[in-house]
Amino acid sequence: MKTAAAAVGELRRQGVRPQVLGENKLRFDAGGHEMAAPVAVAATMITTAVLNFTGSDLAQPLTWIFSSLVLLMNAVIVHSNLTAVRSVEAAFRRKGDPELARVEVAPFLQAAEDAFPGWVRAQTYLRNTAVFGGSAIALAAVPLA
Repeated sequence: MKTAAAAVGELRRQGVRPQVLGENKLRFDAGGHEMAAPVAVAATMITTAVLNFTGSDLAQPLTWIFSSLVLLMNAVIVHSNLTAVRSVEAAFRRKGDPELARVEVAPFLQAAEDAFPGWVRAQTYLRNTAVFGGSAIALAAVPLA
């Protein structure tokens, strides 16, 4: 994985043994569960849209509930991304491993992020635009329906 290799390279540049991640049960690979939430959200929003188009009585309350939740969840994700350095620094300190605690987290995370293909960053901006814009439009449209 290119991202992990870049992060490992950054650890080596900092003079930190890359094995420190594995020794502390930290890894870069992802399992299938990371896909479950986005698929569930998309399915729920599609179902809500279908209910709106068919004029179901459940459409308006479900739109309020789900659009509000999606908006809030995405805001939490954006906040988490913006505070990642601080969060990872705290997590590394909590592990109690002195070698892990001396990792310069900002360049470590930047190296990993820079290794992602360009479409990942574009997808992130597109997702945020769609989620924030779509939720705002859905919430604004409910009273008009």
